[in-house]
Amino acid sequence: MLKWALIFLVVSLITGFLGFSGVSAATATIARILFAIALVIFLIFLLLALTAGSLAF
Repeated sequence: MLKWALIFLVVSLITGFLGFSGVSAATATIARILFAIALVIFLIFLLLALTAGSLAF
């Protein structure tokens, strides 16, 4: 998912450079949403890993 966020970020930068502001804004929003989802999933897995590690003796 993080890979797709980076792809949309690059597309947004390229389209912004070429002057397609509508497409650039849309792809930047998609990249931001995908990054937020990836960050939430990472934090959930980190929390699960820390709790599983503390439960093991």
